[in-house]
Amino acid sequence: MKPQEIRTHEFANGLTLVVESMEDVQSAAFSFLAPGGSVFDAENRNGTAALLTDLMTRGAGDKDSRQLSSELDNLGIQHSESVGHLFLGFSGASLADNIPKALPIFGDIIRRPHLPEDQFEPVKMGVAQSLAAMEDEPRQKIMIELRKRCYTSPWGIPTDGTLADLENITVEDVKNHYKKYFSPGSAIMGVAGRVDFDEICESVEHVFGDWNGPELPEISLGDQGPDRDHIEQDSSQTQIGIAYRAVPYRDPDYYAAWAAVSVLSGGMSSRLFTEVREKRGLCYAIHASLNTLKDEGRVLCYAGTTVQRAQETLDATLKELARLGDGIEESELQRCKARAKSSLVMQQESTMSRASSIARDFYHLNRVNTLEEVREKIDALTIERVLEYVHSHTPDQLTVLTIGPDPLEVNFEVP
Repeated sequence: MKPQEIRTHEFANGLTLVVESMEDVQSAAFSFLAPGGSVFDAENRNGTAALLTDLMTRGAGDKDSRQLSSELDNLGIQHSESVGHLFLGFSGASLADNIPKALPIFGDIIRRPHLPEDQFEPVKMGVAQSLAAMEDEPRQKIMIELRKRCYTSPWGIPTDGTLADLENITVEDVKNHYKKYFSPGSAIMGVAGRVDFDEICESVEHVFGDWNGPELPEISLGDQGPDRDHIEQDSSQTQIGIAYRAVPYRDPDYYAAWAAVSVLSGGMSSRLFTEVREKRGLCYAIHASLNTLKDEGRVLCYAGTTVQRAQETLDATLKELARLGDGIEESELQRCKARAKSSLVMQQESTMSRASSIARDFYHLNRVNTLEEVREKIDALTIERVLEYVHSHTPDQLTVLTIGPDPLEVNFEVP
């Protein structure tokens, strides 16, 4: 493939456009990040942003919900909406020629949503059903609850809201949320595929150039949850969640942090899988991931096991976290690199993945990492470099949460 061409443009209203031209594909995709995510949900109204995300697609501009769907289907647009902590996301992918035709439709959704009151209750019921399903899914529930305890509020609150708060939210709350936070000033639009930068820039200017909105308020930080907690649940299983500090995506040590976590939990050859699940049969599921906000990061670990083996599972998992600094095999690092390079190849072939990545990169870095830059950073990783990171970022401040009939003891010492 040809070298990546990535260009950016900031419009007069503050909207940032990031475009990656990919001449070897026939498709194109966009990812639009608009401010108004869950961190802006009012107290006791967690879920407002989630309701707004759904309600915005129930009619916009001069079209009702059915007409919007029909026009997007006629253009072959595969689209989705999502709610994050800071942004609401609107994405679409299709043949490259159809993207400029789809932008006015999404311009209506983002700038002129109807937010119909007669659709509010159906939307609310849909979100409630989704939240109820999460309550019944132990893996999802414990990771949601773990985030609430390891991040400072509001960065740890659930993006989808809570059932308790959902009852408090009115359609006026949702409309006010849109009016107060939707603005081009912090919005980012990533476009990737067989597109011409000047043509896309002109199309975006036509659709969004005269969009204006309020300045975003400062986000007020609250408290962080307890380091040790237990949620009692009558069950034959125990869910274990562990979190500890890591570096954010924009930190120079990010790829060393990623490699360290990948050694722990990067496939069926990883330490947590082989040592805790395969060799000792302590749990039916175990994994760890690197989670990042703009200014801070966490390693989030999960294990699901029986009540009888829960304490042993927690002890064994903590032991693997502690012994990571004892040494890493060259074969372990090479497996991490191979997985990363496979992921890069798949990104290179997916315009939707690239559109999302370049928008995310610009938010975190105020620039975009090319795939070649990422490949070089991965190739440059050495055992010494990864261990240097591990030794300087020991998991000495653990957040441990359990869900099950009995609490567990945390027996952990950093070597």
